Amino acid sequence: MTAEFWSPVRLSIQIAGISGILVFILGILLARFMAKKRFKGRILLETVFLLPLVLPPSVVGFLLIVFFGKNGTLGQIIEMVFSQPIMFTWWAAVIASTVVAFPLMYQSAKTGFEGIDEEIENAARVDGAGEWKLFLLVSLPLAGRSILTGAILSSARALGEFGATLMFAGNIPGQTQTIPTAIYIAMDSGNMTLAWLWVAVIIAISFIMLFIVTYIK
Repeated sequence: MTAEFWSPVRLSIQIAGISGILVFILGILLARFMAKKRFKGRILLETVFLLPLVLPPSVVGFLLIVFFGKNGTLGQIIEMVFSQPIMFTWWAAVIASTVVAFPLMYQSAKTGFEGIDEEIENAARVDGAGEWKLFLLVSLPLAGRSILTGAILSSARALGEFGATLMFAGNIPGQTQTIPTAIYIAMDSGNMTLAWLWVAVIIAISFIMLFIVTYIK
């Protein structure tokens, strides 16, 4: 019972952690680029970035299978490099969580970067700061609150991901079974006690994360 209970909890935290790191890096870099650049097709590209936020999880899972499955180009490349398919693996759950969590990090970071007074950045340039130094020492700290909010919200979204993960990574105990999928299986099998315990855990974790977001605002 102990191993059965803690395995999805541990796996969910690990997947959300790795996904959170990937989303944090990609979200900041792309948000910074999109906040400062104006080019043809910018709105279309940004719409693509935000699309997973509104698409049904089943659609996201379907597209992941199409692109990363055995018949997809990316899937074939991964299988050729690693000698195994990525579907129904731990990394499939990470990819699914990353895709659905990315829009929250991107939008929050972009809002933070767009709110920076350009005169401050221009003053830093006049003082001799290069673009990377400006980004690390000026822009990031000034957008820090928005970035931290995005990081927490996207990690919470990754932690609660269900539909795309179930389709793309499956529900393999000890390998891809996260808290949301475990709750679904527990309810389906009539084990309400175990389902309630997992529900309590994910509510507690989510509450703490949202409390931090509310507090830093």
